[in-house]
Amino acid sequence: MDGVGSCRNLLTRSSNIQTGRDAKLADRLLQYNVLLRNRHSLPVRSVLILMRRQAQGRGTKGSVEWKLPDGEPYLMFKYTVIRLWELSPESLLEGGIGTLPLVPLTKVARPELQRLIDEMTSRFQREANHADVASLWTATYVLMGLEYEQAIVNQLLQGVRSMKESVTYQAILKEGRAAGLEEGREVGREEGREEGREEEARRILLVQGTKRFGKPPVKIRRSIATITEPAVFERLAVRLLDVNSWTDLLAGGD
Repeated sequence: MDGVGSCRNLLTRSSNIQTGRDAKLADRLLQYNVLLRNRHSLPVRSVLILMRRQAQGRGTKGSVEWKLPDGEPYLMFKYTVIRLWELSPESLLEGGIGTLPLVPLTKVARPELQRLIDEMTSRFQREANHADVASLWTATYVLMGLEYEQAIVNQLLQGVRSMKESVTYQAILKEGRAAGLEEGREVGREEGREEGREEEARRILLVQGTKRFGKPPVKIRRSIATITEPAVFERLAVRLLDVNSWTDLLAGGD
């Protein structure tokens, strides 16, 4: 995500938020800087905000240098890099409420998360209207997913009523349920196919064995019913040609 802000018509700021690696990031920051300079005729300060450690890469060093083919530098561009996980949570808790959803991504020990969530709750209740609170908690929910397991996020935010009323949050849950349902269906289909293959292999073994040895006793049928590995069925099918009884067949099946 990219954003632009201004300061008293003296300075234009370009803020760029990054959650993953991008080999061309520094070049893109330079391009934004030049475009904003041309548009506003003001100096531009470029700021790169890294949301998590995985976003660090070649384009996050704070500068880029372009050189001629002979190695001579002809352009140097510098930008500010903010790594959220290096910031203290208080630095954001003391700022505007719009940046509070980023607090859990700062330098936080997990035992401190609940305290921070409680402080965020207090500020949202004091300073934001109901609709904005729902959006802010939804943003918090999504951003925490970049760093924490889903179970931890759900536990910490389980009492946030306003978030649950958010249309965006409900859409996220609906999409998640749909994805989980489809995944469950696929797992079920695969399990069904696997069970079908087992049953077919078991049926063929019983048919071939009955033709060679006669009807299997109940004990033999029970033993065959416990077999699930395809490799075992294959070994028994080969061994069937070399033995003279059900007992001898199963003796070499494991």
